[in-house]
Amino acid sequence: MRRSLLVSAAAVCLGASLYGAEFINVLTGGTSGIYYPLGVALSQMYAKAIPDSKTAVQATKASVENLNLLQAGRGEVAISLGDSFSDAYKGDADAGFKAPLSKLRTISALYPNYIHFVAAADSGIKSFADIKGKRISVGAPKSGTALNSKKILEAAGIKYEDFSKVEYLSYAESVELMKNRQLDVTLLSSGAGVAALRDLATSQKVVFLSIPEEIVKKIDDPAYQVGIIPANTYEGQTTDVQTISVQNFLVTHAGVSEKTVYLMTKTMFENLDQMVAAHAAAKGISLANAAKNPPAPLHPGAEKYYKEMGIIK
Repeated sequence: MRRSLLVSAAAVCLGASLYGAEFINVLTGGTSGIYYPLGVALSQMYAKAIPDSKTAVQATKASVENLNLLQAGRGEVAISLGDSFSDAYKGDADAGFKAPLSKLRTISALYPNYIHFVAAADSGIKSFADIKGKRISVGAPKSGTALNSKKILEAAGIKYEDFSKVEYLSYAESVELMKNRQLDVTLLSSGAGVAALRDLATSQKVVFLSIPEEIVKKIDDPAYQVGIIPANTYEGQTTDVQTISVQNFLVTHAGVSEKTVYLMTKTMFENLDQMVAAHAAAKGISLANAAKNPPAPLHPGAEKYYKEMGIIK
C-alpha cells in the first residue's frame, strides 16, 4: 500500500509540474492510525479551496520521518507530535536529528496524543510496574511513538534490556502480534479512540495501564503533560486511565508560499466538522489554542490568518 501511495504521490507531482498546478503532498502516518484519515480530510479540503492545486496523501512512519521529509522539500504539510517537532527544530541527535531542521514552520496546534500502554489481560500485567521482563512493542523505527517510549521508560528507570523481547512495530503490526499472543504489551501514542486499539479491545481482553504522575514529572520536556483517556473510549475500559498527553501540530516548511499556507490554515478552521467526521480526535482542535507554544516559528501564512481572527496581535 505504501509503495502505491508513493507512486501515486510522484505521479501527481509530475502532473502538477507539467501543467503549472501547485502540488501539495500531505504527510501522515500509518493507515491504521489517526494521522492518516485526518490527512485525507485535509487533502480533500485543500483540493477544493486552493486554486490550481493537486493534492496527495502519503502514508509514512509518522512524526520523525514527516519532519525530515519536510526539511528535504518532499512534502508541503505534515502532522507531528510536539516533542518530535521541537527536537527536530533544535537538532537533537539523540532523537534522530543530526542537525537542526531550520526550514520547519508551524501552522497550528492540533489535538493531544495520549500514551496508550496496553497489555493482554492474560499476560499477568496489572500495573505499569509489571511490564519488566515482558515482550513489548515500542513503536515503529524513527517514529514519534518510539521517541515517546524512550523518554517514558527512561523516566521510569526501565531499560530496553529489562524486557524479554523488544519489537519496533507500527500500530497495525503491534496489534496483530498482540492478537497472536506474540506480545504482552504495546505502546501507542495516538488520539483517544484510535482504530487499531478499538480493534484489539473488541477482539480480546486487554488492560489499559495508568502511568503514575511522578514518572510524568521526571520527563524533562514540557510537551509531556498528565492526560486522561476517558472511560469507555475502548471496549472493556470502564474507568478513566491516567496517562501522558503530548500535543500534535500541523507543520509545513519555509518554502511553501504565504498564500498557500494562509489558505491551508483558513480552510482547516472553517471546516473542522470535516476533520471531526474523519476522526473524533479532531474535536480537540480549536482556534483559541492554534498559535500557543509553537515548537518552531509560525509560518507567515498562518500568522496572517491568526491576526485576521484576533488570535495574535
